[in-house]
Amino acid sequence: MGEHTAPTFPQEIIDEYAALGVDLPALFSAGHLGERMGVRIIEASAERVVGTMPVEGNTQPYGLLHGGASAVLAETLGSVGSMLHGGPSKIAVGVDLNCTHHRGARSGLVTGTATPVHRGRTTATYEIAITDEHGKRVCTARLTCLLRDAPAPQAA
Repeated sequence: MGEHTAPTFPQEIIDEYAALGVDLPALFSAGHLGERMGVRIIEASAERVVGTMPVEGNTQPYGLLHGGASAVLAETLGSVGSMLHGGPSKIAVGVDLNCTHHRGARSGLVTGTATPVHRGRTTATYEIAITDEHGKRVCTARLTCLLRDAPAPQAA
């Protein structure tokens, strides 16, 4: 479903994770489900995560963008923001996702933009606005992630 685009991260964040042996752009290319759905992360920081997804291949029987596809895009983007907020010592686990679907999309790309609502020590909440190619809002979602301690690295 199109050419793979590596997410854009600030170099200091890439370096921080690389020092821990983590290839951050590869880790957050969108994962297996996101790859299958054509999700592409374009920009990523704790303050803003932007990604796209094609409508084609992600529709319900009436030819409209499937609400579950919007949920996948929203959870992907909000999880990336939460993970970046938590830093390398935390993992972000989604605990609540809600989506309000405003209008249908039949073709093209939708773009999601995740921005923080709350960034605490143990939880992070992001609002995700998903728009069509004309800038019209298709879906508004909110994701809350629990920030858990990352497992200790295994000795080789």
